[in-house]
Amino acid sequence: MSSTKYFDIVELEDLDYGKKYGLKVKLPTSIGWIDDVELVIDKGYERIMVPLKHYQNVAGIATFIGEVSLPTSALYHYYFKYRIGTETKFIKKDRIGDTYITKEEMQKLSVNYKVPEWAEGAVMYHIFVDRFNRGSKEPMKEMPRRSIHKSIDEEVITGPDKDGIWNNDFYGGDLKGITEKLDYIASLGTDIIYLSPIVYSQSTHRYDASDYEQVDPYAGTLEDLKELCEEAHKRGMRVILDAVFNHTGSDSKYYNYYQNEEWEKVDGKGAYWDENSKYSRFFRKHYNPQTGKMDFDYWYGFDTLPVCNGDDKSWQDYITGENGVIDQWYACGIDGLRLDVADELTDYFIELIRIASERNKKDSFILGEVWYNPMHQVKDNRVRGYIRDGNKMHSVMGYNFMDSIIRYFRYGDSYALENKVREIKTTYPTGAINANMNFTSTHDITRGINLWDQRLFSCREWAWNLYNEDHEWAKKYQLSKEEYERAKEIYKEYVYTLTFMPGILSIFYADEVGLQGIGNLNNRKPFPWGKEDQELLAFFRRMGQIRKNESFLRRADLDIIDITPQILMFERTSSEGSAIITINRTQEERKILLPSGYEKEQKVYTLKKSTKKELSPYGAITIKKD
Repeated sequence: MSSTKYFDIVELEDLDYGKKYGLKVKLPTSIGWIDDVELVIDKGYERIMVPLKHYQNVAGIATFIGEVSLPTSALYHYYFKYRIGTETKFIKKDRIGDTYITKEEMQKLSVNYKVPEWAEGAVMYHIFVDRFNRGSKEPMKEMPRRSIHKSIDEEVITGPDKDGIWNNDFYGGDLKGITEKLDYIASLGTDIIYLSPIVYSQSTHRYDASDYEQVDPYAGTLEDLKELCEEAHKRGMRVILDAVFNHTGSDSKYYNYYQNEEWEKVDGKGAYWDENSKYSRFFRKHYNPQTGKMDFDYWYGFDTLPVCNGDDKSWQDYITGENGVIDQWYACGIDGLRLDVADELTDYFIELIRIASERNKKDSFILGEVWYNPMHQVKDNRVRGYIRDGNKMHSVMGYNFMDSIIRYFRYGDSYALENKVREIKTTYPTGAINANMNFTSTHDITRGINLWDQRLFSCREWAWNLYNEDHEWAKKYQLSKEEYERAKEIYKEYVYTLTFMPGILSIFYADEVGLQGIGNLNNRKPFPWGKEDQELLAFFRRMGQIRKNESFLRRADLDIIDITPQILMFERTSSEGSAIITINRTQEERKILLPSGYEKEQKVYTLKKSTKKELSPYGAITIKKD
């Protein structure tokens, strides 16, 4: 054993690959008789299982030990699981110790964890504003470092332009165009409209703010935002904005790399040029020993995205203080915020955002972009509190959950889905589960319909990473008619499943009409008005109507009754009613046996003419009882 280094669990990503390490897990005996403990390493589609042996019980602590030889390639995710009787539990360990939450602590957190009722179990429509619909009749004005498409039929630019600038091609989708289409959006059963950033920015995506206090000229005006919110509210829909407070753009009045004279007249020189600028403290810097100067921090090294200093009071006040940016946005009638890269914001800053939001609307909704389990996130050697504390974000985007569902429908990985459901149920507060953003796709991943192209295969960290970085290949990629129809069968089954799962059902614009696009930036094509897949659209409208009709789905509990690579059966239960949902993920008919109590129920929803005894290929059935 002299070649083996033992430790009380640390982050495996920090270890030297190719070497052998010992594992030592300590659990309190008070939680019950522990039958076994296992380390699970997820490496793309490959899973490594490492059993641990019981070593000793001393002073109320059960210790388990084992060994692991780490692969030389990067590890993507790991966790520990242990079994008490028939119940499997999950735990992740960090340098600071055990982040496991006891059943009693979880119950207490769930009781005190309040999420706006209107957000729980809602249907959301996610719009990438520039690519949805143009309502303004005025021509778009030429602006520096921007190009304008002549029509929506022109191809999206998926690389840099001749000057090396990315994401600067605009189609002109705007707020007026969204207001024009509100009846269409409502027809999908939509409760929440989630808008990608609309503030004055340099890029098409607008995650590089130039001025938080203005709407981008191509997207409209603050008055247009007010009108959109008013008209959405008339139709029973809420509006949330994408809030990007971790970084601004280099082409902004705060940083002003390009020395915009209009900004300098009003605000003086930007932080890039003047360390005494009133905006200088807005940005995070570090000491460069080679130059002896303070250098700016940039998001992932992109010098177009200087990182903001969330600890600086002047920045905090500008965003969250009285009459600050958040107050100005809510004055236009918005109902909540989606926080970009929320795990890179400080807990305290997120708390200030929550306070500012609730100062404007008591039932405002805060959704965070967090890709991993938010209850296991660690920063500065402590567990993040942005979900645990109950006074910051309400919930997160569902990447952590969607990965396991996509793996199930693509590869039949029942193990990943079953364990992920258990992990979430034992770590998320109930309200956070009910408001988890479960998406068809998003602006950061491959389009919904293309996730089911069986020619593509993922061996990387996330199930939707289906191709290499060959932009030319991705730009030309298109499903044939036959491939499209096959993919649509599985896609419908996926959406059907999301319809009956807890959480927000989020539709990325045009996913409901079969818009294609693999990877960034082909997933951000213009909405194909007049070329919609009407049959798929009718299906989405039907799913939205089910969510409207079956209000018990908003807060019902979830239990997996049976899961195999072929069949998924789960139950939703609440005081208002219950339902059993059975899915056939194969292209063959499958016989099923319903649990007791559901055989004679009459309220039934089906996919592809499935029955109570037999599921059609890629079919499903839902049986509800009151």
